[in-house]
Amino acid sequence: MAESQSTWRGRVALQFERRGSAGGERTIHQGQASSPLKLQRAQWQSSGHCELPILHTAGGLVGGDELEISAQLTPQSQALLTSVAAQKVYGSVGRSRQQPQGRWSRQALRFELKQGSQLEWLPQELVLYANGLFEQTCRIELEPGASFLGAEVVRLGRTAAGESLEQGCWRSALEIHRSGANGGRWELVDRLELKDAALTGEHGMAAQPVFGSLTWIAGDPLPPAVIEELLQACRQQRAGLEGTMACGALEQGLVARYRGPSSQAARFWFCRIWALLRSIQGQSPPELPRVWPFQENPLEQAAECSA
Repeated sequence: MAESQSTWRGRVALQFERRGSAGGERTIHQGQASSPLKLQRAQWQSSGHCELPILHTAGGLVGGDELEISAQLTPQSQALLTSVAAQKVYGSVGRSRQQPQGRWSRQALRFELKQGSQLEWLPQELVLYANGLFEQTCRIELEPGASFLGAEVVRLGRTAAGESLEQGCWRSALEIHRSGANGGRWELVDRLELKDAALTGEHGMAAQPVFGSLTWIAGDPLPPAVIEELLQACRQQRAGLEGTMACGALEQGLVARYRGPSSQAARFWFCRIWALLRSIQGQSPPELPRVWPFQENPLEQAAECSA
């Protein structure tokens, strides 16, 4: 079968814009999607964020599939992008006689945030099957006053079925750039690769199956004392969760990492941090997207921890 018939090239292109008169403003979106990606109905959180779920209708990614998601946020607009379900990446290495080394599934994210806009990119878990190959690139351009929150959770092999990643690999390249005088500055350049020795080594995954990463870039610089207080609050929110969790300061934000056995624990910790970040920005608490499958509310547990 020809490559064009056996692989997907899905694309989503979005634009968010804040409209309305004072007191009645809301962010609306325009966009288009091509198979296997599909846009679901938007709704609005009390914070003003336009919550938009993206559905992947193919049931998972196979070697050679490529997805592209791009979004432009006009000044002062607020958006929350998520996925309708966990994303599956099927095994590729050793599946083909012609390409025994396997084929990569790839996803490219491109976000452009204009002055004062806010984007929260919070997809559901990615499950990488044994011998799966997945590479993601994410490039974010921020104008002054724009802020970004992104969190992702990756399961390396279907551990419930006794499966490991084997010869598979997960790669991520995150670049966040802030425009400004003299060409601006880099807020973060973060490149990660999990395979082979990195899956078992103590400085890698230490044989744990779940990796999580959260990045927050504030719209405006925060005093060092505020950042330190925020980091301490994030660490306190680890209470009752299994796994290894750490966070550290960026020049204008923070990074949090999870390593452990539970994707739920990673997601719960990130949700608690999400609530803290909404609070520090003077916004109403987050509301869990309607497509998320949680049976318990991690935000209620966050309130208990801080009481």
